[in-house]
Amino acid sequence: MVKFKGIIVDKLWCAVVMVVGCLTSPSLVEAQRFTGALEPAPDLGYVAVADPLHLPSGTALGPSSAVAFGANGHLFVFHRGPNPLAEFDDAGRYVRGFGDEIGFERPHGLRIDAEGNLWVTDVRSHFVSKLSSEGEVLMTLGVPGQAGEWDEAAGTRFLNQPNDIAFGPRGEIFVAQGHGVGDPGVLKFDSDGNFVFAWGGPGTEPGEFDIAHSIVVDGRGLVHVADRQNQRIQVFDLDGTFVRQTQYAGLPCGLTMDGEDLLMVSGYSGQIVRLDPAGRVVAAVGNPGDGVGEFGEAHYVAISASDEIFVSDPVSGAVEKFVPR
Repeated sequence: MVKFKGIIVDKLWCAVVMVVGCLTSPSLVEAQRFTGALEPAPDLGYVAVADPLHLPSGTALGPSSAVAFGANGHLFVFHRGPNPLAEFDDAGRYVRGFGDEIGFERPHGLRIDAEGNLWVTDVRSHFVSKLSSEGEVLMTLGVPGQAGEWDEAAGTRFLNQPNDIAFGPRGEIFVAQGHGVGDPGVLKFDSDGNFVFAWGGPGTEPGEFDIAHSIVVDGRGLVHVADRQNQRIQVFDLDGTFVRQTQYAGLPCGLTMDGEDLLMVSGYSGQIVRLDPAGRVVAAVGNPGDGVGEFGEAHYVAISASDEIFVSDPVSGAVEKFVPR
């Protein structure tokens, strides 16, 4: 039996659901484009820029899964191709690629902490890794290649499709997991990677999830989680206590905080929206499509020190850039 936050499920049934879900669940088929409604909102005041990244001859990126900025202003792109971590300078010029030696199977989330370390997630190989800026593995959460539950009493320390990472004010590590058929929820660790507790489980009630796809902690110490297939963003305190939720039309995918500590959300619909402190949508940019500034899926979002917005799109494969108009 599998127990997660008070929910018990038979392991055999989990295995059946996993096989069927892999074949049928649209949440696992990222090439399937969104056809639902967009979030109505005023224009954000940004314009898309064509060809923002410049690669040397013979170098190519795979489909881009996540983007993040380092303290030096360089953009890092986590993609599904050779050397899956690519670094670009502030002019979009390619600096280097690395990460093949880590053995990623399906790159997903990328965050960079205050010390410049890169944190990456792999949803197929079920692990989170902390890398130095040189690419050295400093910490791994989960066991690469094995999915399961994190149960300290039983001595099992597995993750199940970890999607994204966030950091608390005291260096706490929050992992959002469950991409389609994994246990959807949030696991909290201390700054040394010691497990603290978890919350979540499948469902639609407050504190439950259907794909906990992205996570971020704001300056007030509130934990925001993109509950993608439930079309909402849930907010918790640092102890996992539910605070509020906001429904969102475009299936929220990626979360980040802008320079004013306002939440920016990229969506499966192809929109990027800004939320006010109460969680209300105040502005948006982007549309579904194949052109410049359009998306198959606006997956994860990053904002530069000069307020440029970069968005990864694993469906089109591109990285899109928006600048203030």
